Amino acid sequence: MKKYLSVVVLAVATAFLAFSQFGCGSPQNTNTPTVSMATPEPTPDKQAIEAELTKIENDWPRIIKEHDAAAIRRMEADDAVFVYPDGSLGDKAQDIKDTESGALSADSWEVADLKVIVLDKDSAVVTGRSIVKGGKYKMPDGKVQDISGEYRWVDTFARRNGQWQVVAGAATPLPKGAGANATPTPKASPPPGASPAVKATPSPRAIPSPRVTPALKGTPVPKPSPAMKPVPTPAKTKTP
Repeated sequence: MKKYLSVVVLAVATAFLAFSQFGCGSPQNTNTPTVSMATPEPTPDKQAIEAELTKIENDWPRIIKEHDAAAIRRMEADDAVFVYPDGSLGDKAQDIKDTESGALSADSWEVADLKVIVLDKDSAVVTGRSIVKGGKYKMPDGKVQDISGEYRWVDTFARRNGQWQVVAGAATPLPKGAGANATPTPKASPPPGASPAVKATPSPRAIPSPRVTPALKGTPVPKPSPAMKPVPTPAKTKTP
């Protein structure tokens, strides 16, 4: 019996010792800051983006010729905004209306000088030039406007839900005969005063020291009048 009690007491003592060592130990620090590594943005496939946007822009002549409004619904964003060549503002609804009604037409519509600038994997800018021959636009009042000529334009694209769409665009007419060389090379600003239209004001000359006016020569000091010789007083006649 005593042997059994000794074994029990030894087991309890061992358990108490283990609890005192592990249960009362210093708590682990759970406030260690977690360093999160930023995930690098994937490198955009510029060649694929350039090819896709070039295809979209080159499809405009067909869209106008076939009055393909469905293509415009896919290509233009619902919140897109446009600046037309006459300076007025337009939107997707206006482009769809003009296309469906056939208000916009042309004998030929050529796209040239395309340049795609990839900003990131979901945004890009495209610039180009359009050559329109026999172009006509039917105004709301029924009048037909001749829109033949060349235009320089810029479109801003955004990829939304995996599809590229135009979100903004602007176009401006080029002077006749300007063509691809419409953009003049900026000339260096001439130095101030070099403009032939506005001649530089000559530097004021130093005012010469006033000279003695020859007309106003110093007035000679009047010579003193010769002293009047005293008239000799005749001697008084002695009274006889």
